[in-house]
Amino acid sequence: MLGYIVKRVLLMIPTLLGAAILVFLLMRLIPGDICMLRMASGGGSVDPTVLRNCRAEIGTDQPMLAQFWVFIKGLAVLDFGQSMWTGRPIIDEIGLRFQLSLQVAIMATLTAIALAIPLGTISAVKQNSWIDYVVRTFSIAGVAMPSFWLGILIILGILITSKAWFGTPWMPPIRYVPLWVDPLYNLSMLIWPALATGYRYSAVATRMTRSAMLEVLREDYVRTARAKGVFRKLIVRRHALRNALLPVITIIGIEFAFLMGGLVVTEQVFNLNGLGKLFVESITNYDYNMTQALVMLVVGIFALTNLVVDILYAWLDPRIRYNR
Repeated sequence: MLGYIVKRVLLMIPTLLGAAILVFLLMRLIPGDICMLRMASGGGSVDPTVLRNCRAEIGTDQPMLAQFWVFIKGLAVLDFGQSMWTGRPIIDEIGLRFQLSLQVAIMATLTAIALAIPLGTISAVKQNSWIDYVVRTFSIAGVAMPSFWLGILIILGILITSKAWFGTPWMPPIRYVPLWVDPLYNLSMLIWPALATGYRYSAVATRMTRSAMLEVLREDYVRTARAKGVFRKLIVRRHALRNALLPVITIIGIEFAFLMGGLVVTEQVFNLNGLGKLFVESITNYDYNMTQALVMLVVGIFALTNLVVDILYAWLDPRIRYNR
């Protein structure tokens, strides 16, 4: 197992390098000039000398290979440089937003796991019963309902309920405070986007859990365990569920990595200043350095998540041997 983990970590290096080359070239193919956009924001003509000084300051006047070498060296030491738009260090710009997006992703993932695995298992065990139909309706509604629309409904529900109970409408706070500073304030802000996102997330995982459980429950070793008189709950928990979780873990891992930078509209609904919003701002402002750093951050999260998923495979299913 240790050898496999080392090989996977080493394989992440060419993956990250390939992603770095691709994003670097694609960003340079986008039409537009950050200096022209910055200088001409008020209208009128721009002095060519001012443009040259701006390009020299941010490094876009250098040859492409020189720019790429600076980019790669920065990635190696986690130094992403400075934002071309704000002039601040990128690591500082990303830091606070990363905390917010990571906490929302973790809370949404825990919500999805708490809903998907029990509901999917019950739905498979009680196939074609009223419980199965209720769970399937719950999951189909989650797949069909966008998380940002559910977020709008949650906000409206909070406003109406708080006004009916307390006489004045209450809204979640909009200023982010870390969890370790003020847990109650932090949770009152992030629990709602986590629930809105986690519900849709759980709907997909519930469908996958149900399908995988139905397939595993028809396997020969499950029939043998039943014939030997093993308790049904023990069969489901020890024999069926562990093997059925393999595709579910894949879905959970992919969705977790997506949540780190893909909640653009949901962040807008709840007025969260997360990585998704920063993505949009950096692309709109032609901020090459910021966009490159954000893409590489998401690529690294995907690669690390896939590594964790593969390790969980071996833990859940002893038949998997990576050293062969």
